[in-house]
Formats: sequence, structure tokens, C-alpha cells
Amino acid sequence: MPRVVGVAFRPATKVYYFDPAGLDDLQPGERVVVETARGRTLGRVVLAPREVPESEIAGTLKPVVRRATAWDMVQSDQMAHKEAEALALCRQKAVALGLDIKIIKVEFSFDGSSALVYFRAEHRIDFRDLVQELGQALHTKVEMRQIGVRDEAKLLAGYGRCGRELCCATWLREFASVSIKMAKNQELPLNASEVSGLCGRLLCCLSYENDLYVEARARMPRLNSVVMTPEGPGKVKQVHVLRNSITVKVGKPGEDARLVEVPLPVSESGEVGGEKAKEAEVSVQPTPVAATAQAETPAQEPLKGAEEAGQPSQQPARTGRRRRPRARRRRK
Repeated sequence: MPRVVGVAFRPATKVYYFDPAGLDDLQPGERVVVETARGRTLGRVVLAPREVPESEIAGTLKPVVRRATAWDMVQSDQMAHKEAEALALCRQKAVALGLDIKIIKVEFSFDGSSALVYFRAEHRIDFRDLVQELGQALHTKVEMRQIGVRDEAKLLAGYGRCGRELCCATWLREFASVSIKMAKNQELPLNASEVSGLCGRLLCCLSYENDLYVEARARMPRLNSVVMTPEGPGKVKQVHVLRNSITVKVGKPGEDARLVEVPLPVSESGEVGGEKAKEAEVSVQPTPVAATAQAETPAQEPLKGAEEAGQPSQQPARTGRRRRPRARRRRK
């Protein structure tokens, strides 16, 4: 198996594999210079050298050139101070050329040999003139990279509704798939302002506890099912996963129904619900809406059969005024 070392170029970003090239004593946190498609880049060791299966490696491994020196760190710090000035220049050039794009960030390589401009645009943009003018103004090779709104939030960082720094900017290295079904499983309000983050997309934290809710709900009675409670049979109206209880509507026919919260038994392993909760479920009553709609739907098959048999079909009477026939003129 090949031996690799994991390197990241920015905090909370994807980890890339490189060939240690004899530097097997690298430790997490060390700064190294590696060879990339953009040239030599300064990165930080995240995973110490180790052996991995060949299936985890895509393409050819590029080598680690050397450990970062003091001069490499000084150059990197100088280039970082120039990024704010370069960002303002890029935005001025884009406005002057009439380009409908949003320049988000400019990153220089540690030695200043290239600059990477991150931008966002709704439509396809021809930025060749912008690249040419930026190259002449910055005296370096310029590369444009289009990103989405989630990547923009990752680059700019900020604070979420929880009061903490964004997960994507602090520790979340890759975005997970998030769907509105996760919010439904956790009984969250399906309001865009409540389940969306700063980027305008669904909150990444919706996926953190989704598996726990799905597993717990599978062991609890379903909604509208009939269960037996200490106060008699009732219909489940609400399920409380965190409290390990259900709200049941109980009451005999002719009496006022009331809502009662009933705790569910916990198994010996500490699981919510369990087999005892499943045994409490008696039956699931069908909703009367479907039966009513089916009864009100006119049957079409008997009408078709009557027409095939040669009998007159009962067609609905036409509505509206009938035109009076014109009187024929008599010939003189």
C-alpha cells in the first residue's frame, strides 16, 4: 500500500494526500511546501504519514518538497497582507468592465507567483479581459474560480443563529447533503428563515441528529394509531422524541375528549420505545378522507358498459340558451 501524508491548505478545508518523499517523521500541525497543479503551495499537515489502500488515491501522488522554512513563513505573511488591496483592485476592474460578478476573495501563493480570485456569478461570464488587466496590475499569474453560496459563507465566515461561529468555517471540511425531510423528522418549523443559514441554504446542523430521530421514531407508535393507556384506549396525536413520550387523545364516545401525555417504556439497553412500545400499538385506523373522496367520485365503468351495449347513456343535460331555427321564406 502507498504511504501518504494528509495536507490541508486552509483551516476546515478538504484534506489532500501527498507523497511524504522520505519525510516520514512529519507531525500534524507542521507547515510544509508541496507541489500542486498551481505550483508550489504552503500547507499544514493534518494526517501523519500512513499507509492507505490504493482505492483511496485518485491520480498520481505529488510530493512534499520540504518543510516550510522561516523565509517561507515571512513570504506567506507578506502575501496575506496584500490580499485586501488586491481584492479592492479586482472589484474596481470588474465594475469598470461592466461584469455582473461578485468578487469574494483573492488568495496569493506563499511566494507570490500566482493569485487565485474567487467570484460568484448568476450567469456565464467572459472574464478574459479582467484576467489580463489583473495580471498586468498585480504582476503575477491570475486564475479565476467560480464558487457557490455555501463556499462563499465558508470563505467569509461569520456567526450562525446559535451564536457560534459557522461550522463550515471552523471544523466542517466537506458539505453534507441536507434535505427538508430532516427538518420534518425533527419537527422543526418549515419556515425558510428558521431552517436556513447565512448562505440561504438549509442549515448543515440539520444532519447532525437526523439519524437519532429516525432511529427513535422507528421504535415509537405512529401518529393516528390507537394505543392502550392507563386511562383507556386513545389515538396518538404527537410524538416527543426527546422526552420519550407521546400525546394521546382519550375519551369515551359522547364524552369530551382530552389530551394526555404518556411516557413510553425504556428498554434495558437504554433505547427509546423498544418492543414494549411496539406491542402497545393496537391498530391503525384509516383516515375517513380517502373513503369519502372515493364515495363521491362518479363511477365511469358502468357508463362505458352501457354505451357498448347500445343503451343510451345518461349524459348530463346541456346548459345555456339554444339558438332558435330560422324561418324559411316562402317563394312567391
